[in-house]
Amino acid sequence: MARPRAADFEEKQAHILDSAAAVFAELGMDKASMSQIARECGVSKALLYHYYPSKDALIFAIIDTHVSHLDDAVITADDPALPPGERLERLVRAVLETYRGADNAHKVQLNAFGVLSEAQRAQLRDTEKRIVARFAAVLKELNPQLGEPGTHLLTPVTMSLFGMLNWVYTWFKEDGPITREDYARVATKIILDGVGGVNGRR
Repeated sequence: MARPRAADFEEKQAHILDSAAAVFAELGMDKASMSQIARECGVSKALLYHYYPSKDALIFAIIDTHVSHLDDAVITADDPALPPGERLERLVRAVLETYRGADNAHKVQLNAFGVLSEAQRAQLRDTEKRIVARFAAVLKELNPQLGEPGTHLLTPVTMSLFGMLNWVYTWFKEDGPITREDYARVATKIILDGVGGVNGRR
């Protein structure tokens, strides 16, 4: 008979993932050990293994949870009824808000992909593709030329936007002179002012 879950299972699970992400972000995937993570979490090593049977499983759970939260936030924020410029800014803001307090998980996502199994990478790629496709659809609406056959520009433009968002953690300060909402407007403005001039001509 399966052992029933404790009432606070999900709360403890979230605490373990946050604490483990902090250890991995500081020490790297190779140097961090389950013993160190257990100490950071304030739990026994046996309890840690009860939640996650291996370090690889823990790394995958951190990334999968982070990416799933991002996917959910983008789905919730998206409103196809809005003008495309406003729709894009809402999506950008959703990404930046999801990144709030998630710098460690984000670092793990950026740096630990190679340690995952092919099946795990495929699962994460499916989620990431859904997120990217939602942004690409809005960019294509803003400039239909990006999606014309033979131009091959929609993906570069879309990923350029994500480049601006994914590295925010390296410079953004919560108590700095610009808020996340401010930067959402800045990033969107850069895309809106620049995307109209992008075409297939070289």
